[in-house]
Amino acid sequence: MDYRIMTAEERKYTYAQSQQLSMQTGLIGYLRADMDSNGEGFFSSWNEWRQSLNTDEFKKDIDFVINSLREDGELLHDRSTLSKFCYDTPESAFNDDRNEYGIRVDTEKYAFLCRMNPNKGEYNLYCHCYVRDWLDRNIEKAARGIRFIDSNYHDLFRIADGERIAITSSFGERNEYTCRYIDETHVEVGNNLYHICEFAERMEQNGATYKALKPLLPEQCYGTLHTGEFIIIKYGEKGYYNTDIPTEDKESMKALADEMNAKLGVTKAQAAAMLAGSMYGWSCPAANPASYDENGKSIKPKETDRGDAR
Repeated sequence: MDYRIMTAEERKYTYAQSQQLSMQTGLIGYLRADMDSNGEGFFSSWNEWRQSLNTDEFKKDIDFVINSLREDGELLHDRSTLSKFCYDTPESAFNDDRNEYGIRVDTEKYAFLCRMNPNKGEYNLYCHCYVRDWLDRNIEKAARGIRFIDSNYHDLFRIADGERIAITSSFGERNEYTCRYIDETHVEVGNNLYHICEFAERMEQNGATYKALKPLLPEQCYGTLHTGEFIIIKYGEKGYYNTDIPTEDKESMKALADEMNAKLGVTKAQAAAMLAGSMYGWSCPAANPASYDENGKSIKPKETDRGDAR
């Protein structure tokens, strides 16, 4: 049976989700297991979320997945084998202080996200089970980032799904909240679900301010025009600022922009998104770094499989 290392985006779905996210991602439930004090047992319990999705077909698949991973030599055979896999596969680490690692197993219809901890005294496995297409569709849409606006629908900033914002009250109290993508116009801030305009209106009514702790796009970056002219782009502003840097050939100017952006920590994908936002508006899909590859080249949208006609 094949499995792969879990992506950073997928790791967000291996913990408890809100009711809204659990419903739209097709969460069926999760299996929790520990390997006993001797590291050779496997005591598991099933926690169901959505009974209607817990079909005989799903039960057959989860039995196959867990039993396959429990076979001799496979990573869930015992705690010693699990520990070896975790420490031999550092790219699977969540890079947090919980000593967690993750893999994903897919069957035809279901996705099994396995969050593992090789330590004695901990639950060694949490396996969150999803309808595969629902989960993947949500992850793909969430890559657009979460949009924050003012009450007049002017874009303020975007953050990645799962990042945090800081809210400062009218009397100076500051709190940080994790935000989750629901759709283009809805967001979870902490434990509360908002329409993005409703959130902006509430903040303004209360005299509160809010900012991104880690914006999806930088405050500014460098870029070049088709003429080779060297420019400065500022997030949220239409157009660009001219510079006094003499224009040479386009390739040299582009290389200079890449070099200066790198010093600012701005990726090529972010720079491409900034240029698009300054020209076409900050809410358009092209103003999102997820629309570009690591070289700043536009990613062709995936074709949607419509299935058989009905």
